[in-house]
Amino acid sequence: MTSRGAATRYARALFDIALAEKKDLQHTFRDLKAFADLFETNDGLQRVLTNPAIPASRKRAVAEELLARSGDVEAAVGKLLLLLAERDRLALLPAVRDAFEVRLMDHLHVLRAQVTTAEVLPSDQVAKIRDGLKRATGRDVQLETKVDPAIIGGAVARIGSTVYDGSVTRQLERMRERLTSGN
Repeated sequence: MTSRGAATRYARALFDIALAEKKDLQHTFRDLKAFADLFETNDGLQRVLTNPAIPASRKRAVAEELLARSGDVEAAVGKLLLLLAERDRLALLPAVRDAFEVRLMDHLHVLRAQVTTAEVLPSDQVAKIRDGLKRATGRDVQLETKVDPAIIGGAVARIGSTVYDGSVTRQLERMRERLTSGN
């Protein structure tokens, strides 16, 4: 099984447990995210927890200490952290966080979208785009805007794995392709 597949299974299990126990899924996500972010941003901690020369029992002790210092952590998140430590799979933590977030957003009927433009969009334009996407998809939309002057004009929208490229750069590429192909 790939690391991604394993991370997805751990995330699904955590999600299903939190849902069955009627826990606040967003609180569960915040706790999971806090540990994953700590793991990703702390190079020393990451080296220790992913070092194959360090026994899993020592990694579990580090995870227990982190949990003790963290205070009020969702029990299922704590158990998952300890399980990953025991199985020497703590490197999966960021991927588990990402997979859990995807599942949470789907459960909440929230769609993530990203719009890239050549210039900063005014807030009213962003609101119109968000509303249009909401009408088109039937879901709430969490919209992230980015600026990339290289697209010259227009916009590139990314919704999940689907990309709608309405940039001037892409239109110029299409024109060039048609001119060079003779059609």
